[in-house]
Amino acid sequence: MKTGDEKIRALQDQLASVLAGKDDAIRELLITLLAGGHLLIEDVPGVGKTTLAHALANSLQSDFGRIQFTADLLPADIVGVEIFDPLKQQFVFHPGAVFNHIVLADEINRATPKAQSALLEAMAEGQVTIERQTRQLPQPFFVIATQNPREHMGTFPLPESQLDRFFMRISIGYPDREAERKVLLDEAGQGRLSGLRAVADWDDIMAARQAIAELHVSELLLDYLLKLLQESRNGEWLKQGISPRAGHDLINAARVQAWLAGQSYVTAADIQRVWLPCLAHRVVAVGDSREALIALLESVAVPA
Repeated sequence: MKTGDEKIRALQDQLASVLAGKDDAIRELLITLLAGGHLLIEDVPGVGKTTLAHALANSLQSDFGRIQFTADLLPADIVGVEIFDPLKQQFVFHPGAVFNHIVLADEINRATPKAQSALLEAMAEGQVTIERQTRQLPQPFFVIATQNPREHMGTFPLPESQLDRFFMRISIGYPDREAERKVLLDEAGQGRLSGLRAVADWDDIMAARQAIAELHVSELLLDYLLKLLQESRNGEWLKQGISPRAGHDLINAARVQAWLAGQSYVTAADIQRVWLPCLAHRVVAVGDSREALIALLESVAVPA
């Protein structure tokens, strides 16, 4: 019988068989999942954003809902609606796609802000309110949202306050030559989805989360992180510094990174590894946010 970490490794390997050559994107998806957050994938069409979400759902014994965001999408299409049943003489609730453990929000920036906010509220609260009645969403609840770059026509960019709800924002990018050869031969990519089997379940995810929570974080490392957070707010690097929620997410991401690497404690290198995907979408800089964050990271000495 496989242990919990072996099952997570099997999950990682199976995802890699679908999205060939994209180990970083797969690792960042697993970090977000194991930390209990939600993931935003921003990239051009056709590089595997939706395929990765389907691969995860097929690899876990989990239900799955997909929402295709369009300009005419309504909040009720996302969370559900009550419809009067003349036979029962009462209103019957018809749940929306958010009532699944894994939800794919495809092309989220093609919908209006009103529709976007319906999903983001569900992400933040773990529940939805319909007709003055609060309904709990399944737990664990994991959203993978995809969006096209802002310069694409017909998009409604998410404001910074809503971007902050996403634990990480990542991109996948084009495959290298060998990975694309596998895609062309249906040895990777969408053609592999139908042959996937479940290699883990939510109990394995919850067991991994418990093990991750027990990883040691030294006082020295906490001081290093606190220094980074304080420096981000002095106005030298960023117009809008790193929020306390973002800092909390960052240390959780570093814990998962350390656990996936087989470590029993968190190091400064783990914080540095998750620094950009966890923070670049949450801060505001005069110039490029990623460049400002890199400069900030390099300005603070790593503890000996």
